[in-house]
Amino acid sequence: MRRDLEKREWLWRRNCSLTPRQTAVAWAVLCVLSLAVATVFLLHGIWQVLCFTGVELAAVTAAFLCYARHAADYEHVVLTSGCLLVVRVSAGKTVQTQFQPCRTKITPPERGGDLVTLESQGAALQVGRYALAPQRLAFASELRMELLAGRF
Repeated sequence: MRRDLEKREWLWRRNCSLTPRQTAVAWAVLCVLSLAVATVFLLHGIWQVLCFTGVELAAVTAAFLCYARHAADYEHVVLTSGCLLVVRVSAGKTVQTQFQPCRTKITPPERGGDLVTLESQGAALQVGRYALAPQRLAFASELRMELLAGRF
């Protein structure tokens, strides 16, 4: 294999049960059911339930929007010849950070909740937000070994 074609990749995605589309369907079903119950009470002259249903649906809508906005978040680390690229997507916004592999310092997490820190030429970036603690440790050691081997 040619040296410039070698590549190592690590990808971590947010652990979400529902896609944004499934979230929208769940929200719509919840709204219909809540409004149906409120309508039954309204037909019996108890209009106060409709007010509480409005507050409930506003809170549920805010929670579902926040969930759906971050459902597709991920971190992608790519190590190629001469470049260590970190791509982070959060709420639809993409941020790419490039490091020079030969000048990058890797600091593994010290405690279970800590992230892996990449430092190069005064810039520091923490990665592994969506990875479990053992995965972060494994990533730090794999990346360190790849950089020390000098293949990239």
